[in-house]
Amino acid sequence: MEIILTGSIAYDYLMKFPGYFKDHILPEHLESISLSFLVDDMVRQHGGVGANIAYTLALLGAHPRLVSTAGQDFPEYQHKLEKVGVNTSGVHIIEEKFTASFFVNTDKSNAQIASFYTGAMADSADVSLLNLGLTAQDLVVISPTDPRAMARYIDECQQMGVPYLFDPGQQIVRLDKDTLCKGALGAHALFVNEYEFELLQKHSCLDKDALMAGPRFTVVTLGSKGAAIYADGQRIHIPIVEGLTVAEPTGVGDAFRAGFLRGYMEGFGWELCGQMGAMAAAISIGYNGPQKHSFTPAEFVQQFRQHFDDHGQLDAIL
Repeated sequence: MEIILTGSIAYDYLMKFPGYFKDHILPEHLESISLSFLVDDMVRQHGGVGANIAYTLALLGAHPRLVSTAGQDFPEYQHKLEKVGVNTSGVHIIEEKFTASFFVNTDKSNAQIASFYTGAMADSADVSLLNLGLTAQDLVVISPTDPRAMARYIDECQQMGVPYLFDPGQQIVRLDKDTLCKGALGAHALFVNEYEFELLQKHSCLDKDALMAGPRFTVVTLGSKGAAIYADGQRIHIPIVEGLTVAEPTGVGDAFRAGFLRGYMEGFGWELCGQMGAMAAAISIGYNGPQKHSFTPAEFVQQFRQHFDDHGQLDAIL
């Protein structure tokens, strides 16, 4: 199985607000909202959903292929990804543009307010999957990128008979109803967080049962409550890893996806896949940025076994 990641490549500008957003929002005046938050610090990190998932998957010993677009400022970032084992041959460089940028402000409760500048990502709709030699044994991950590209990849995967994981994320509000319905109902898997799952129901006009009728499995991440996997008529709860330092939540969901997918590539059971996701997320959240963590497969397994019992199955990734 080859994993193809079509999500965004971006630079993340991470800011921290030393208060709570909720204290400054007046619900009765939302129609005229005007807010400005003075932040304590800002750092620039490598990010983007596709690149984040690819990075952690590579740390876990996989060699995912990143299919996306980036700008003239990508070479240094590209070198970093290739160094850990990401295949960047599918990244198209848009010379006249800069790589997409994600600006996110995080408060003391880890609530976030974000904005996204598309940059070179706007050209991802011109990139096709049809000439990549994909088969029914591969898996395409359709994560947030340009909405036109996401719609194209849904169509192309269905045309080729290639299974795909639908991870619409922040682009739920930018995708039209028909694309959301087609993407979810035709997916091999659906991945969303708790809020996105409710938002997906609202914008697609499909209820929970209808959304989960199509995919082989659905994963809903629940923040501090862990994650829920719906598969084979079961609901499997995956707890978070307790007792680890929380530095920055940006990209933690991407790390969870990477851990889960690494287990799925090996054919592990649902619970073990979920636990691998939880462990990858726990490691990621301890660092100030979505790609600041680093480990070998052996180090990951060692940490994993301090919290979960894999009955020796993780030897397969060593």
